[in-house]
Amino acid sequence: MNYLELKYIQSHLKKREPFSNKGDYGHALIIAGKKGYMGAAVIASKACIRSGVGLLTVSVPSEERFILQTTVPEAMLLMREDDQDNFKKFTAVGIGPGMGIDAAAEELLLKIMTTCKTPLVLDADALTIISHNKELFNKIPEHTMITPHAGEFDRLFGKHKNNEERVHTAAQQAKEYRIIIVLKGHHTAIISPEKISYNTTGNAGLAKGGSGDALTGVITSFLAQGYSTSVAAEIAVYLHGLAADITLQSQSMESMIITDVIDYFADAFKEICQ
Repeated sequence: MNYLELKYIQSHLKKREPFSNKGDYGHALIIAGKKGYMGAAVIASKACIRSGVGLLTVSVPSEERFILQTTVPEAMLLMREDDQDNFKKFTAVGIGPGMGIDAAAEELLLKIMTTCKTPLVLDADALTIISHNKELFNKIPEHTMITPHAGEFDRLFGKHKNNEERVHTAAQQAKEYRIIIVLKGHHTAIISPEKISYNTTGNAGLAKGGSGDALTGVITSFLAQGYSTSVAAEIAVYLHGLAADITLQSQSMESMIITDVIDYFADAFKEICQ
């Protein structure tokens, strides 16, 4: 059992080279959002860009594209209705936040899982789709990361009495399927086939809508930058929680919202990089 501490994160965060360019920091694809749920796409996208990725493309329904173009002008857009068969140019893919659970969303998720060869993060609606059709679980590629909260975890793997039971089940599933499970909660656990790490940052101010969407964006960013799956998860969870802790200097746990937290990613990076 490993507890994530500042020195560990500092030792794994790569130094940004002075003469580097955007091509050195990966190209992430985030598939998120639908009518009425575009906030999830915006939050995931902002968190991804604020975490250092070189390029970001976001897949959204064409009728909702103006929301992303005005709120995250740094991102490129891929229309959901267009053919999405070529994932080779992306160095990581995150799918799920607010994307919906209809037949078209399920078809796209299956296409991603069976054709995408880059590191993959499954969250939110992607996990709900899989929980409704458990046969899809066998389609998840090895080394994929799934990021369930307790409710999503139980829908995937059955009811559990407490988080200790969930971690035990997660360890078994991670080994069997060769995946990484980020079990979100008070002390988020990162469970890989080799080890279990517990986060030491964060607070109950994150217990609000959008927090998981932001974490998906951060994880996808670090994967796109070339970090190993488990290290990407560890740094992302720690940074996400640390920014939330810093947010408490100007907000309360009741008042803070996830866009506040994203605004403090800069301070969190500065603390890690000091």
